[in-house]
Amino acid sequence: MKKLLTAVLAFALLVPVMAVAEEKAAGTTGAVAVTGIAAGAGAKEFVIYLDKNAKDNHYIPSGWMGDYGDIKMNDQAADNPHSGPTSIQFIYSGKRSQTQGWAGVYWQNPANNWGNKKGGFDLTGMTKLTFWARGAKGGEILQKVMVGGIKGTYPDSLMVEMGPVELTDTWKQYTVNLVGKDLTYVNGGFGWTTTADLNPNGATFYIDDIKFEADTTLKPEGKKQQAMPFYIYADRSSVSNHFIPSGWMGDYGDIKYDGASKEDAYLGDTCIKILYSGKATQGARWAGIFWQNPANNWGTIDAGFDLSKAAKLTFWAKGAKGGERIEEFKVGGIMGEYSDSDSATIGPVILNKEWTQYTIDLRGKDMSNIIGGFAWSTNVDNNPEGATFYLDEIKFE
Repeated sequence: MKKLLTAVLAFALLVPVMAVAEEKAAGTTGAVAVTGIAAGAGAKEFVIYLDKNAKDNHYIPSGWMGDYGDIKMNDQAADNPHSGPTSIQFIYSGKRSQTQGWAGVYWQNPANNWGNKKGGFDLTGMTKLTFWARGAKGGEILQKVMVGGIKGTYPDSLMVEMGPVELTDTWKQYTVNLVGKDLTYVNGGFGWTTTADLNPNGATFYIDDIKFEADTTLKPEGKKQQAMPFYIYADRSSVSNHFIPSGWMGDYGDIKYDGASKEDAYLGDTCIKILYSGKATQGARWAGIFWQNPANNWGTIDAGFDLSKAAKLTFWAKGAKGGERIEEFKVGGIMGEYSDSDSATIGPVILNKEWTQYTIDLRGKDMSNIIGGFAWSTNVDNNPEGATFYLDEIKFE
């Protein structure tokens, strides 16, 4: 199924580990692939990376994902490490070598373990993961960093994400709060992802001193209410963007998506351009896209945003010709184990040729857990010749 940014953070089941990644990563940390071992009662820390071949290192950076061909890794970079003689350098080109538009790396145990074999560590007692990072220039953006989240026959016992992270040109420590999380089986010890949209010119960055720590003073991190405005799309490379346009529905083969169109953007440098052919490629006679968190989350992952402060969602839209009919614009409504807490819609909407702002009223709605931030759908009956339309400035207010 062709999807834009398909399976950002969809992990093992959606993105196979390529041989080239295995070759590059197999001998990179000096860690021994020992499986099923506990961190040890009373342990204060459990190291992922200190220095090249450090005896305390665990996990292997073998899980190269997405556009793996866009990544170069040097795990013994001597250029200004945070501590010790080395750090890990990543060079991300953003060239979309595998046409995914994103890339990332997972540290796994054993190497290339996408949940298909026993491995991992029991890290009970650890309450946080810390790491140090810096950009070569500053302004480089990691979409997310992750602990756990690998699925499969032997899944991780937790999934925690943090981001986006905008790096500076000096070393800074970052913390992932793990208080109250189940760390009895952790195969995906650490991971990062980024996208070509967030780094249109690529990115070079450094990571050092990655470790789990037992901090008894740390308190649980509850789901926080997000401040308004809360953007779904501001501009192609905006760090303010949230949700991923991954939920392609119906005749997904009829859709072409360009999240960096420069054809008369309403605001900023870019807008979203969507081409719907109406050819009924999958025989459904309709199509649409859901913006989800994380990518491809159809209610199977507890990762919703608390948008309780939102009274409305606004967006700007226009048709290439005018008269294009969109049956529905929607917020929420995804069902599953971790369903959206509510939904709201407008439609049908007949688009103008000029940019027009539209509003979805959210007053009285329960917005405490939203994984499906925005969606549109249309059909061939009302667009027999297809439709080309544009979206910009999609945000909760």
